[in-house]
Amino acid sequence: MKIFRKQKVCIYIDGNNFYKYLKNKEIDFPKGTKFDFKKFSEYLTGERECISKRYYIGIVRNFDHSKRSQELVMGQQKFISKIKNDGFIVKPGRIIYDQGKIREKGTDVKIAVDLITGAIDDYYDTAILVSSDTDLIPAIKYVKFKNKRIEYIGFSHRPSLGIQKYATLSKLLSSDDLEKFKGI
Repeated sequence: MKIFRKQKVCIYIDGNNFYKYLKNKEIDFPKGTKFDFKKFSEYLTGERECISKRYYIGIVRNFDHSKRSQELVMGQQKFISKIKNDGFIVKPGRIIYDQGKIREKGTDVKIAVDLITGAIDDYYDTAILVSSDTDLIPAIKYVKFKNKRIEYIGFSHRPSLGIQKYATLSKLLSSDDLEKFKGI
């Protein structure tokens, strides 16, 4: 008699990418509304076994010592504490302040390395990628080359056709889907 084990999944959330899509005017997610990442990860996992939940985020700095910068730092630290308490591993990137523009650096590379390392080390059966960043396509291809499944979670109003092409399964979130994850 063959014994079946639950499928092992890892969740990889590109925080900046997710936030940008969530705050799009085509999604009915009002400013200031909290997102319940714990409930979201349970939804993504389903009946499978979640081995790891990772959240990749550029860390805000108080670069100009202003009250606004301090508020941003404090708000982000509060958010990071909350998702850590919900069982997420936070993978920090950097924020670059370049001539008035704010750019995130390092998170895509960390996601790609973690996807590839997890596939090589047989850490998961399925990687759930919550990002529409096409820079991750080479890592996605490698995950599939290693005979692992990769699920792409995107937004219905702006799906990544490139990632959909290579993912094993795609789930595009609508405003109705997101309604389930509005926190208090």
